[in-house]
Amino acid sequence: MGSNPQPPKRAITLADAERMLRSAGDLLAAGATERRIRQRVAEGVLVRIRRGHYATAEDWRRLWPEGRHLMRVLAVCRDAATAPVLSHVSAAVVHGFPLYRLAPTRVHVTVPSPSHAASVPDVLRHELPLDDTDVVEIGPFRLTGLNRTAIDVARTLRLEAAQSIADAALRRVAVTGHRQDADAAGVWREDLHYRLERLRGRPGVRRARDVVDFADGRAQLPGESVSRLRLRRLGFREVQLQVPVTGPGGNEFFIDFGLDEIDAYGEFDGMGKYVDPVLRGDKHIEETVLSEKRRADWVHGTTGRRMLRWESEHIATVHSFAARLAAFGVPLTSDLQLDRRRLR
Repeated sequence: MGSNPQPPKRAITLADAERMLRSAGDLLAAGATERRIRQRVAEGVLVRIRRGHYATAEDWRRLWPEGRHLMRVLAVCRDAATAPVLSHVSAAVVHGFPLYRLAPTRVHVTVPSPSHAASVPDVLRHELPLDDTDVVEIGPFRLTGLNRTAIDVARTLRLEAAQSIADAALRRVAVTGHRQDADAAGVWREDLHYRLERLRGRPGVRRARDVVDFADGRAQLPGESVSRLRLRRLGFREVQLQVPVTGPGGNEFFIDFGLDEIDAYGEFDGMGKYVDPVLRGDKHIEETVLSEKRRADWVHGTTGRRMLRWESEHIATVHSFAARLAAFGVPLTSDLQLDRRRLR
């Protein structure tokens, strides 16, 4: 007999998290006993989020890391005597930003320095300056604002996760549809550089400046943000994003990457478009696959450019991405750089 398929994972809202998170008091009021709660945790029916806070294992299994961390954030805030200022990855999930290949177990808060407040096993406290422009309120939470959150994660997270959040933050303020407003993007960068200047001397500031300068809100998924990093590492310098191609009837197709140096287009193929019913809409998987094939055939037939496709597994490392491009005949040198001599 085959194993039961895992239920599809889902993104959640704050309202979902509030409904899913059950306190010990909630469970006791519903008729459970403390012994029964411990037993259900041991049996794998309940998951303990932190002391006194639980979720059903069924709900927990279906959550992406962002949703799980939002549940942890909510549990910590419910226990706090005074609302903390959420920051770093914890502020990021409240803002709705992605956590690329991260599964944080500690809730991050920032306290103005100097402070004698200590971190605890599931809460990490950062001593950093805060002013009124740094803090916003979303629902029951106090947290660092969009721009302050972007620079905090740009300083502290590994590059792939940091770039994904920076691209998402810029998309929030400067992108409409598939097009980025250059003026709005410029204002955003200026503000982030100003904030980074105030943090001069802190670890990661130099790296954060590069993340801000490289950010592009037209990268619509973390996989596209990481693809951009891999392309840059491999020596591509003329990469266009969301390239419009006129389709049948005059409508526009938008291609993830225009790779002018090799006269090709590139597409990050996230599996969500095929398996996630929310992204697929009313289409069956077969219809979605056929639609993508027709789109690629049209683009190739009308532009003469081939379409290079890659998936999450191919961008896991720069070496795996180089191997994927090499399979398409993209000329790379032994030191993982685009061989421009072979492009002439």
